[in-house]
Amino acid sequence: MSGQVSGLLRSYEGAYPYTHCRDVTRSLKPTEPVYLFSPSSLRQRALSFQQSFPGIVSYALKANPENRVVDTLVEQGIRHFDVASIGEVAAVAARHPEATLHFNNPVKPYEAIEQSYRQYGVRSFALDEAAEFDKIRRATGNASDILYSVRFKLGHGGASYDFGSKFGCSPYKAAALLRLVAASGARAALTFHPGSQCTDPQMYARYLRAAARIAALSGVDLEQVNVGGGFPEYYENTLAPQLQHYFSVIEQARDTYFNNKPQLMCEPGRGMVASSVSLLARVIHVRDHGRSLFLNDGVYGGLQEQSLVDLHLPVKAWREGQLLLGPSVDCHVFGPTCDPVDRISRQIAVPAHMKTGDYLEIGLLGAYGSATCTAFNGFRPALYVDVANGF
Repeated sequence: MSGQVSGLLRSYEGAYPYTHCRDVTRSLKPTEPVYLFSPSSLRQRALSFQQSFPGIVSYALKANPENRVVDTLVEQGIRHFDVASIGEVAAVAARHPEATLHFNNPVKPYEAIEQSYRQYGVRSFALDEAAEFDKIRRATGNASDILYSVRFKLGHGGASYDFGSKFGCSPYKAAALLRLVAASGARAALTFHPGSQCTDPQMYARYLRAAARIAALSGVDLEQVNVGGGFPEYYENTLAPQLQHYFSVIEQARDTYFNNKPQLMCEPGRGMVASSVSLLARVIHVRDHGRSLFLNDGVYGGLQEQSLVDLHLPVKAWREGQLLLGPSVDCHVFGPTCDPVDRISRQIAVPAHMKTGDYLEIGLLGAYGSATCTAFNGFRPALYVDVANGF
């Protein structure tokens, strides 16, 4: 049956066989985990960025490189992509050669820079130190048609992941790098990242104020300021303003602190795709009088991020096409592998009296769900199915 189900799922590539998760649990009854992708949900979120962000929207591919996700974004009009490896460069270029790629991993192999520039036409690179600037210059033959985005950082909290712990230079070093870029005859930009799940829009204003000061200190006119990602998804434990408020703060800060009003760019990943995918996992075993559930997917699959950060994902329970309601109990949830760390770190409220063969549909897994899956212990990553209506 497992092979038959996999074959059925693969045959639905790009199609819309189901209206809702209800139809999947009733008709397909998958014995393997399944990602339910709602193209309409993704289009709606992309449209909100396109209509409200005061600049260019560049999708951060690392959040979810699934072909149907990328294709849907392109169909919606997204033309810019933030890529972090030569593999991501090649993947987008193969399907959408017209896309504009921004190689914004601040540390890149020499060969990746060279290949992306010469074979794939990449003309936008990030950096945060002089050694990377020299590497890009050598790999591109001292080309002057490159946009160098100098990445800087500020000390702060209020985010799920602090990107400044790995990337970004001080404002003074950023000014010096801008002068190097200008002296080379190339185009200069600044970029930053306030951290994943940034719940304070004013953090963007703080960074933009710093960016204006860096530009003034360097004496270099910026072509662009890239405000990065960090736009939050609204998990059950997330308290944050709506996206439009972030966009308003960003535009006002740019207009307040810059006289020449450089072009703005953003790189949403999680904030773009999280809401468009849910994970349908089957209960394969019940223990402790219903207080412990074993699923056919776990932290080595689509729930990997749950072992790193406390994001409260919404959950629905299904049985033979029916949504399970009624009194709930707090359960320990384990994945299918033999590894003891394969468990959700906190208990999850589910309907009482769940049985083997029931399903949990776990929402907001469009970002860092399938993108970080492994095949540990021989369990294959879940396949995708399109649904007309999302979670």
